[in-house]
Amino acid sequence: MKKTILLAILMISVAVYARHGFLFKKRNSQPSHKTQIAKSLISLVPHRTKMNVVLFVVDDLGWADIAVNGSTVYETPNVDKLAKEGVNFKQAYSTCHVCSPSRASIMTGKYPARLQLTDWLPGRKDFPFQKLKNVETIQSLPMQEQTIAEVLKANGYKTAAYGKWHLGEEDSSPLNHGFDERITEWNKGWPADSYFAPYKMKGLEGGEKGEYLTDRLTTEATKYIERNKDSPFFLYLPHYAVHDPIEGRPDLVEKYRKKIVARTLYTGPPYVLEENPDATSTHSRTELNALLNDPRYKGFHALPGQMVKIKQYQDNAQFAAMVESMDESLGRIVSKLKELKIEDKTIIVFVSDNGGMSAANFGNPAKVINPNALDKVFATSNLPLRAGKGWFYEGGIRVPMIVKWPGQGRQGIESQVPVIGTDIFPTIIDMLGLKLLPQQHIDGKSLVPLVKGGQTLSRKAIYWYFPHYSNHGMQSPGSAVRSGDYKLLEYFENQTVQLFNLKNDPGEQNDLAKAKPAKVSELKAMLHKWQKEVGAKTMVKNPEYTSSSN
Repeated sequence: MKKTILLAILMISVAVYARHGFLFKKRNSQPSHKTQIAKSLISLVPHRTKMNVVLFVVDDLGWADIAVNGSTVYETPNVDKLAKEGVNFKQAYSTCHVCSPSRASIMTGKYPARLQLTDWLPGRKDFPFQKLKNVETIQSLPMQEQTIAEVLKANGYKTAAYGKWHLGEEDSSPLNHGFDERITEWNKGWPADSYFAPYKMKGLEGGEKGEYLTDRLTTEATKYIERNKDSPFFLYLPHYAVHDPIEGRPDLVEKYRKKIVARTLYTGPPYVLEENPDATSTHSRTELNALLNDPRYKGFHALPGQMVKIKQYQDNAQFAAMVESMDESLGRIVSKLKELKIEDKTIIVFVSDNGGMSAANFGNPAKVINPNALDKVFATSNLPLRAGKGWFYEGGIRVPMIVKWPGQGRQGIESQVPVIGTDIFPTIIDMLGLKLLPQQHIDGKSLVPLVKGGQTLSRKAIYWYFPHYSNHGMQSPGSAVRSGDYKLLEYFENQTVQLFNLKNDPGEQNDLAKAKPAKVSELKAMLHKWQKEVGAKTMVKNPEYTSSSN
């Protein structure tokens, strides 16, 4: 009897602490969200009524790479079904056009510039063609940040990260940021060797030769769900797919080879030229298309005028197979939830970390691509969006995002409200009925009103900042802001600006900067103010710059 009373008192005390956000304090130390005493006490509170959460993150999946967003080549029936059962955010964005910064924002609710984690890890080195030096980015997710996993763990959740981390090495692994367990101990942004076993990644030993990585991670994830079906869990499933190496499962590759051959031939060029928009002399789209016939612009490498080629067709059978394997993974996760009769108790958030890879990776600007091996380096087309991964155009930052909230969220609706990766953190804890932490997810907004069918969100603008040269194009570093229908891009070499009305011109072909100087001034002021507020690091001149390298 005494034990029962004591436990009841303890539970009430912990509930009060949790409700008001109090933190336990060690002697001679500041309050810390990582205090293990608080976590262990909170875990004693009964929690069966809590919803589970599956955060399903795909790497490099473009906005147009799912059928529900317009692909007529890739087959994604499970993603499409999820969209019918939840809310499909048609104007969702990543916080960066490359992976590590985007993932850091999902975990923390903060913009990359505020975190000072602004490039993929470890980042691109400097080259003589750069007028500016890349800003030095921190090399791991800061320990002082409170991740979504830490919040859920402190509220009685089991937590696991199965797949790609890419937010630091072993001293900053998922286990250091709120996850009880993880697979794998490989913290890079791509598979160690290939998508086929043996994977050469600690934590994924075994597996018959030829076993496929996406399938294996899904199998481990379903086992995790099985083990934790009677406890609330947070499963973070960040697939390596569909990041390169572009390697599909053989049965699906054969399927898509037949399908693509049987399709009506595409019209228009299979690749178009994209130039550095910050160049002193630029070309119209008509002029760029005409240059495709110029012998100087043949081949696949860094072309004159800092131009590169962008893929226009979704005709890569290897990549198509990777997309369908990813879709199968989602289907298997949902099937397991149904089998265990917990589907109606599980929130699912499906999202990509950045746009599709429609430009090749030119980490070394001297790289030359064999024209007979294009399917190994050009993944997909993001049409009707412009460009792709590594660019501030919509193809690089607009991503698929679907939220399913059983019993609470609307089903089968599309939201046209612009949202961004920082919103995932507050949305999840809000859906779970937990107290929002505005000082942590300072750059995110809860999307609960939109998930419930609302049409507006109280936010004036969303922002991007990339003080680096991208691997996927030769464009100048820059920053961007979207406010309402307008999006302004500002580049750092020559302070060139571009302005687009995304409602009228989602493909960003009609630059309005000269026609609307007042709107340019308004958005530039907002962008510069924001950069100061988040402490964005500025670039400096590159002492090794040589104009002859351009």
